[in-house]
Amino acid sequence: MADYHVHSNYSDGRFLWSMVRAAADADFDAVGVADHCTVSERDAMRRTRARMGFNLDRTYERRREAIASLDDRFDLDVYDAVEMDYDPRDEAAIEAFLTRAGFDYAVGSVHYLDGVNVHFEGHFAPKSDAERRALVDRYVEKLVALVESELFEIAAHPDLLERNPAFRGLLTRDHYVELAEAFSNSRTVPEINAGRVLDDYGDFHPTGEFLTVLLDHGVDVTLGTDSHAPAELAPRARELERVVGEVGVEPTRVL
Repeated sequence: MADYHVHSNYSDGRFLWSMVRAAADADFDAVGVADHCTVSERDAMRRTRARMGFNLDRTYERRREAIASLDDRFDLDVYDAVEMDYDPRDEAAIEAFLTRAGFDYAVGSVHYLDGVNVHFEGHFAPKSDAERRALVDRYVEKLVALVESELFEIAAHPDLLERNPAFRGLLTRDHYVELAEAFSNSRTVPEINAGRVLDDYGDFHPTGEFLTVLLDHGVDVTLGTDSHAPAELAPRARELERVVGEVGVEPTRVL
């Protein structure tokens, strides 16, 4: 089991050492610590970064020292990674930071539409059906741009919109095909993400139909539990192993 997507106290997860220990206790071969990071200098994103405390752009070297200090304590590979918020307007800043930081790999994610995190149902639910469909189209455009940018090894939770009831079911097969074609022409690999499979959402990203379209286009996948607490790693990993067994896919190794 190689889990390329867990968080630590360097963003919104629990202590780094406790996350790595949980991965070792679950007999993972490797775990990638991919903490949230935003480098956008737009006012709205700067306020969000300050409010959320996402400061990996300032603390990644300290975290790297901490990861190195764990090498002799646990019998697994620990990767120094990042989950980067992506917007096409920020590509130059993202590329400059990733080049400077030199992470083992980078995970890209689209979290914001209309200047608001896509999880916030209260913002999006009052909008008309036409407005919400237009925002779904915009999400797909941003995700395609993320994939085509070639800045990232992994694209996180590629149908994240499905977690929000205001958007659920609005992604179409045409959207899935458009995204699958982008992935098939890129080095960026989507993940099977188990971040809410045992919680309120109750499903994987991507959903079954989307995953089928990706596999039909020959797209490889990685695995990510998207865990923020030690107790989440093992049960989510079991669910990931179950689903890859059911669909008969061999996840690719990033490193």
